[in-house]
Amino acid sequence: MRNPVGFLARWADWFEARGVYVPGEETRAVNPWRDFGWLIIAWLVGLGVFVLFFAFAL
Repeated sequence: MRNPVGFLARWADWFEARGVYVPGEETRAVNPWRDFGWLIIAWLVGLGVFVLFFAFAL
């Protein structure tokens, strides 16, 4: 049986393995996709669910 939380754990490990936070890089310019990519994706998915909810409600 597959663990549904396992997918989220592997996804979080993937983001951590990419090196989202590197000590000593506090002075670099902000890169939205590198620094806030997970938040942007979560917002887009939430917006998509919101639109689909009202599309199917009709």
